Amino acid sequence: MYQTYINGKWSEGNTPIFGAMDHSVWLGSSVFDGSRSIGGVVPDLNLHLARVISSAEKLGMQCPHTVAEMTALVKQGVALFPKDAALYIRPLVFATEGLLIPETSKTGFALTLFDAPLPPFTGFSACLSALRRPDASMAPTDAKASSLYANSTRALKDAKARGFDNAVMLDSEGCVTEFATSNIFFVTPEGELTTPIANGTFLAGITRARVIKLLGEANIAVNERRVKPEELNSAKEIFNTGNFGKVMPCVRYESRVLAVGEIATIARERYMAFAALQTIENA
Repeated sequence: MYQTYINGKWSEGNTPIFGAMDHSVWLGSSVFDGSRSIGGVVPDLNLHLARVISSAEKLGMQCPHTVAEMTALVKQGVALFPKDAALYIRPLVFATEGLLIPETSKTGFALTLFDAPLPPFTGFSACLSALRRPDASMAPTDAKASSLYANSTRALKDAKARGFDNAVMLDSEGCVTEFATSNIFFVTPEGELTTPIANGTFLAGITRARVIKLLGEANIAVNERRVKPEELNSAKEIFNTGNFGKVMPCVRYESRVLAVGEIATIARERYMAFAALQTIENA
């Protein structure tokens, strides 16, 4: 089930929103964000909505709604679904006019909510991708820009052809950035919980930051540093963070089978305990 708010009203289904001459269609000027409603809880909704505004500005657009206005719309949208629904919340900002440079004030907005069950905490497989993330001098890597996902989907397509669910991607210097769809954490043989330091080639996600904070409160430190791909070959555990699955363990990396790790389990439990308090009424 899809519910989309656009042009002042809600509509059900895959609502058409673009014209053939819209700047976003032929020149890629669109940004989005992803948040969650899980049985009426909306963890970090305000941060996701603030980020879509920031992403739009970085691509020369102006989001036509404030965080408060979008929050009110999210509440309306959630109310259209059953109370126990697990939903993906996707605000989308797109340019409608401009030849090469989008006209800042000519910006469209659509908010779509759709059914998206939270994946079970059973894990996924991943391999190392030959594709690289672009540097900040090559692409708008500081925005959640739709155009960046062509690179991710190429890596995912290759990974699935090789029998894996996801792919680890490197930067131009050969260091680990993240999975194709989410941020990466791993535990070294010495027990150090590590994640790649943000270096302008990937979005250091909202869920990533929340998990780092929650683990810190449990006296589990996270070392943010440059990571070489060979380090993953000896990792005791690997897991991801991201909006879609929140915290998910990697149970097979290349030819290695990994257990669902202790740290990933703690991270998941602490995140879900935090999320349970973030109700739509308090958003």
